[in-house]
Amino acid sequence: MKTVDLTSGLQDDLRACAHEMADAARAAILPLFRSGLASDNKDAGGFDPVTEADRAAERAMRGVLARLRPQDAILGEEYGTSDGSTGLEWVLDPIDGTRGFISGTPTWGVLISVRDAGGPLYGVIDQPYIGERFEGGFGCSVLNGPLGERPLGVSAVTALDQATILTTFPEVGSQAEQEAFHRVAQSCKLTRYGMDCYGYALLAAGQVDLVIEAGLSAYDIQAPIAVIEAAGGMLTNWQGGLAYEGGTALAAATPELHAAAMALLNG
Repeated sequence: MKTVDLTSGLQDDLRACAHEMADAARAAILPLFRSGLASDNKDAGGFDPVTEADRAAERAMRGVLARLRPQDAILGEEYGTSDGSTGLEWVLDPIDGTRGFISGTPTWGVLISVRDAGGPLYGVIDQPYIGERFEGGFGCSVLNGPLGERPLGVSAVTALDQATILTTFPEVGSQAEQEAFHRVAQSCKLTRYGMDCYGYALLAAGQVDLVIEAGLSAYDIQAPIAVIEAAGGMLTNWQGGLAYEGGTALAAATPELHAAAMALLNG
């Protein structure tokens, strides 16, 4: 990849392409949600489900790219990498939260982002069943949903004892990572679990204040980075470095919360 000169016309084209991909993924997924769809296990040593909805959604998004942006690279969870020549790469997670999907909970989402050598430029977190779409980047930070359109914006909370914190799994990651998470959670006002990518969307919307996770891949976190940063928040790894390639993630509404949480994570 290389750094790309992002003209306003190119930004408009990329946004339009992302929305068309999100629409295509919705159309592929929704008929299969709460349908009794079978799942396969990708992890012989544990449980990492994948369904035909995951595969169909990524095929639909790749089909849009083949038509609109065939020279861009792609990194997708289900079908891997495709090389490109433009310096831009689309990072796709067709269903982030497949465990929630097969359980019937509406907290999974479609993640779409585009990046160059400098990192994520723009991202979409789409929840097809609720009909909410969060987007951030290229000067845009907006939620479209059942109540219409409104700007995104993180909360102003700066103290841990006033913060709501989210993570997906109570065990978080390794034993050490679990213990680190709970050091932070014990200092917060409220802890909630099981949100998958929807937790990052809630942070961008100002509903929660911290999201802390571990064991992530690049396709899990690229879109949340773009959406949260556009909404005024920050998202790094647990040491304050770039989280673009996954691993650990610490998303915070304010620098003060981020610093306080990072100190406890590394305590």
